[in-house]
Amino acid sequence: CQPVPKPESRVEVCDLNPCPPRWKVTPAGPCSSSCGLGLAVQLVTCVQVLHGEEVLQEEHLCPVAEKPLTSVPCVIRTCSYEWSFSDWSECSTSCGNGIQTRQDFCLSSLTHKPVNPLFCRRFPKAVVARGCSAGPCPEQEGTLFPGAQLQPVTSATQLTSATAATEHRHEDLDVPPSAGPRERTEPGGGEEDTAKRCFLCVCGNLFLNATGIINMTGVESRDCTVAIGRPLKEEISVTILESSLNCTAGEVLLFSGRMMWRTGCRKLPLSLINSRTNTLIVKQRVVLPGNGVILQYNSRTATRKYYQDCDQQLFGPQGEIVNPVQLPEQRQGVVCRTFITVAPRQHISIRALNTDLGPEGNHTPFNYILVRDVSTMKTVVFHGKQQFLWQSTGSQAEIEFHE
Repeated sequence: CQPVPKPESRVEVCDLNPCPPRWKVTPAGPCSSSCGLGLAVQLVTCVQVLHGEEVLQEEHLCPVAEKPLTSVPCVIRTCSYEWSFSDWSECSTSCGNGIQTRQDFCLSSLTHKPVNPLFCRRFPKAVVARGCSAGPCPEQEGTLFPGAQLQPVTSATQLTSATAATEHRHEDLDVPPSAGPRERTEPGGGEEDTAKRCFLCVCGNLFLNATGIINMTGVESRDCTVAIGRPLKEEISVTILESSLNCTAGEVLLFSGRMMWRTGCRKLPLSLINSRTNTLIVKQRVVLPGNGVILQYNSRTATRKYYQDCDQQLFGPQGEIVNPVQLPEQRQGVVCRTFITVAPRQHISIRALNTDLGPEGNHTPFNYILVRDVSTMKTVVFHGKQQFLWQSTGSQAEIEFHE
């Protein structure tokens, strides 16, 4: 183009409209785990460039479906210790459905030899028991797989209304609605028989009514535990009406919930305890026979939101959990949880019947189910389409569904 005169360079404004708001992600913070897979939190904000500067905007102005995750997986280094497992045992039954188990042990990644399990206590441990099938038994041809007919109990209202239709109304305050009819008193029964019946009808039970009185005096057990449960959106308050605990002998009352832990013995009468969530565990430890407390509990609408809209609460002796729960305008990256609470004398088992990761079937570290044993706060992670059978050590469990 040298023979042709070169035109002068010009700069013209091509568009005066500002760019639309967009998501801005700041660098992620520290990893939650010093080794192995962890989570790092990153700040996600909605900004818009105006006159060459970024201006913070309301989140609803940015595309909700494109919002990045606030928690991202991270790995700092390989852990020096990890859980290892033996081979699965043979199925416990020769036909039908049974159980397979395996032994777990903590392994050093340097020596590849077992070490004290305390070195692995911070790491999630995979399942050590699972269901198995040895084929249908001759007399069970055509029957359904156990658990296929489980009925969900998603609220306390369903459970209490079902039991109220078949149970007698009790006038004694020390008998919970879920305890069933009082046993018939045999002639000649004395105070010892009465105490035993009181223990059977109070200790180890789950109370689901909106209000009630629990009499924990006169029980013959060193530890007496009761649980109170209400639907999500509610919280529980407990007032100690009477207390005959001997503090100098070591007798004590313990309250525990998902967001609180409290113990006490002195100055208990008329004191008030708030659960902050919809469940509360009360454990009484007594040394001298006949001592104990009488509680009155009430439920009310929670003053603070401690749950997410897609969370669920299950109380029943059996139920079915289906995830994900799709809600209108649900934010991307929200982890939906299922809380399970049963009577303190019972434990929980969770069996994975089916897992569908969709047409893409991404088998990545981001797709996993996390199960937490509330009594020990230990977590187990299951990946991909892994079918499992998990069992709790206590009466409360939480499940989180990631991606």
